[in-house]
Amino acid sequence: MRYLPLTDTDRSDMLATIGAASIDDLFVDVPAVAQLDGPIRDLPMHASEMAVERHMKALASKNLAAGDAPFFLGAGAYRHHVPATVDTVIQRGEFLTAYTPYQPEIAQGTLQMLFEFQTQVARLYGCAVANASLYDGSTACWEAVAMANRVTKRKRAVLSGALHPHYAQVVRTMAHFTGDTIADAQPAIQTEPDLDGLVSRIDDETACVVVQYPDILGRVSDLSVVAEAAHAKGALLIVVNTEPVALGAITSPGEMGADIVVGEGQSIGVGLQFGGPYLGLFAVRDPKHVRQMPGRLCGETVDAEGKRGFVLTLSTREQHIRREKATSNICTNSGLCALAFSVHMTLLGEKGLRELAAENHRLACLAADRLVKVPGVKLLNNAFFNEFTLMLEGKPAREIVRDLADRGVLGGVSLGRLYPGVEALEHALLVAVTETTTEDDIETLATELERSVKEAV
Repeated sequence: MRYLPLTDTDRSDMLATIGAASIDDLFVDVPAVAQLDGPIRDLPMHASEMAVERHMKALASKNLAAGDAPFFLGAGAYRHHVPATVDTVIQRGEFLTAYTPYQPEIAQGTLQMLFEFQTQVARLYGCAVANASLYDGSTACWEAVAMANRVTKRKRAVLSGALHPHYAQVVRTMAHFTGDTIADAQPAIQTEPDLDGLVSRIDDETACVVVQYPDILGRVSDLSVVAEAAHAKGALLIVVNTEPVALGAITSPGEMGADIVVGEGQSIGVGLQFGGPYLGLFAVRDPKHVRQMPGRLCGETVDAEGKRGFVLTLSTREQHIRREKATSNICTNSGLCALAFSVHMTLLGEKGLRELAAENHRLACLAADRLVKVPGVKLLNNAFFNEFTLMLEGKPAREIVRDLADRGVLGGVSLGRLYPGVEALEHALLVAVTETTTEDDIETLATELERSVKEAV
C-alpha cells in the first residue's frame, strides 16, 4: 500500500494538531445533501495494484492504436515518423530539468535552443520574428486575434468558414469574455475555397481575417488576394497552419502577405500523444509588431567579456509589472515540445524537409487516385498537400468510419463529426496520408471503403 502510507496513529496525530475530533469534522462546511452516504454507485471498490493493472490492460486492448492499423486520420494532428534521436536528446537532464528559463543566466543551453527554434519557425513561416512557442495551435490562434486587436485598435474578427472548427470555437469562447465580435461562417463544399465570399465580409471595423492554409478540407490556395483585401481595409491577415510539413512544399504564408502566422507544430518532432501536449507556433512578418506578441522571445547578445550569449529578451511575464497592459497571460512556453521540434527540424534540414514534404504529397496523390476509383466516391479538392476530402454515397461518413475501424482500418475523419448538424458535410470524409503510410495501406483502405460504401448504397 505504498500510495497510502498514513497509519491510524498518523491520522490521529494530525487531527489532534489541528483540533479536529474526526475526519468528518473537516467537511462540516459541505452541505449534508452534497456528501456521499456510502460508496459511489457503479464504481468498483478498491483493488490491488496488480488487479488494477490487469483491468487497465484489458481496457487498453480494446483500442485500435495508430501503429497497429492502416492510419489515415488527420484534421489537425498527424502521424509522422519521429527519429529516435529526438527522444534521446530531449531526455537529457540538461534539457529535461531546465524546463523553463526563469533563471536565464544558468540556462544558456535552453535559451540557445529556443533562439534556434525561433529562427526555424520564422523561416518556415516566411516571417521576421517568431516567439519561443505557445501551448497549442488553437490557443495560438486566439492570441493572434487578440494581438490584431491591440495593433489595429479594433475588435471584429472575420473567420474563414474553412478554419478548423475547434480553433474557431476557442476564438468564440475567448471572445465571449473580451467582448470581441466574431464573424464566422460554415465551409463552402466546393473544389476551391470561397475567398471572394471571405473578402466580401471584411469591413472598416475589421481587425483581422483568419484563414487556414491548407484549410480544414485540405484545399490549398493563393492567399495573397485576401491579404490585399485585408490591408486595404486596415486589417491584418492571420494564417493558421496545422500541418507544418506542408510548408516544405508550398509557399509560406509570410510570402503571401500574412501579418501573423500561427499553427500547430505537432507534426515535427512530437507524437500524437493522445491529443497532447502539443506545440503552438507564432510568428509575425513585420518586426514593428514584436512588442505586441504574446509569450516569450529569446535573443542573442554578448556578455561583459564580449562572449556570445542568449537572454530572455521579451516576456509576457511583464504582466507582473504591467498587469492589465500585458500582451497576454501566457507566461511560459512548451519547452520540451519546442525542443523536440527543433531537434527534428535540425535533423531534417531544409533539403530533408522538402524531401519529406514531397514524399507526403506523392503518397497522398497515389491515395487520391486510387480511392476515386471506388464506386460512390468522389474527390472534392482540386489542389491539396497530404490531406483531401472525399464525398461518399450512401451512409453518412461517420458510420463508414466506424465500419472501417471495425475492420481494422483507421480510415479518416468524418467532417460530420467536426460539424454536427451541417447536412452538406455528413457524407464528407477527410483523409490524411503521410510518409508512414504504405502503398499496401492505401490498397487496404480502398478495398474496405469499397465494401462499406457498397453496403451503404
